[in-house]
Order: sequence, then structure tokens, then C-alpha cells
Amino acid sequence: MNLKEFWSHYKGAIIGIIIAILVLITRLHDLILAIVVIVLGALIGNYVQQNKEDVKTRLKAFIDKM
Repeated sequence: MNLKEFWSHYKGAIIGIIIAILVLITRLHDLILAIVVIVLGALIGNYVQQNKEDVKTRLKAFIDKM
């Protein structure tokens, strides 16, 4: 396998590794994790607000099982 075949076969993995190294070096992973947590919190809050009764019955059933 020559270099051109290697590059065409593993180009996505190589680019992913380079991006991951840059994120770790610049400590952007802290910021990315914070943004993901905020977005998930907003989505969960919106879902609970839109489906109050369903969430209430599921939560009650879950607590009763415990």
C-alpha cells in the first residue's frame, strides 16, 4: 500500500485525529462540553414543559417501581 492509497483510505480518521488533538491542546473540550450540557438542559426542559402530564405519569410509575 503506497502513501496515496493510505491517505485515500484513512483520510477521515487522520483529519479526525488532528482535530481532536487541536481541541485537546486548546482546551476547547471544556467549552464544547458546557455547550452540550446547556443545549441538553434546554431540550429536556422544553420536552417536560410540552408534555407535563405524560412526564408526570411516567415519573410516578418509575417512583412506584422503586
